[in-house]
Amino acid sequence: MQLSVTLIIIIVTTLVSISGFSSQKIIDDLIFYPPAVTQQRQWWRFFTCGLIHADFGHLILNMYALYIFGVEVERAFVSIFGKYGNLVYLLMYVSALIVCLLPTYRKHKNNYYYRSLGASGAVSAVVFCFILLFPLRKLGLVFFPVMIPGFIFGTLYLIVSTILERRSSDRINHSAHIWGAIYGIVFLIVAANFFSTYPVLQSFVEDVKGWLASF
Repeated sequence: MQLSVTLIIIIVTTLVSISGFSSQKIIDDLIFYPPAVTQQRQWWRFFTCGLIHADFGHLILNMYALYIFGVEVERAFVSIFGKYGNLVYLLMYVSALIVCLLPTYRKHKNNYYYRSLGASGAVSAVVFCFILLFPLRKLGLVFFPVMIPGFIFGTLYLIVSTILERRSSDRINHSAHIWGAIYGIVFLIVAANFFSTYPVLQSFVEDVKGWLASF
């Protein structure tokens, strides 16, 4: 049986993350540390920080979300982009790891006290690709088990993340979540426009309009 790209990402990320739990050197070598990028040109940290996590809870949450949403998104990419769907999906995920951190890098490029790790930004890109493709699917959170249409969930998620980012009262990189989500949407719309005949944005708008018209 051929493994999906989603499962391969989960396996690789899990193995590297678990290795990092017992090796500070692995964390130091892979973590996103802006001054190392600015002064030593260690650009790979934009990517490698998505392979490590702070603890098992952080890892499990991200990989669970990636599995739940990624399997369906990858399958949809194959339907939209044909035989190149898996490759396009992988490109979206890997590039999201990088793009979601660009605003963070700009803000902290000379901050010796700032570090960031985890695949949350890329996972957000996958989640919002899912919302773009299936806007009426009901979504909720474990600690807030009220199920609402995906497009509403996504809107609330971005609003809350923006508020939390401005407060900067925790150690979570909300900026990566926000820009990862936005990038996932833009990537899918642009890629479908150039390499597919499937009207991603039009389909989303029609689904939402149909839902609103039902009231």
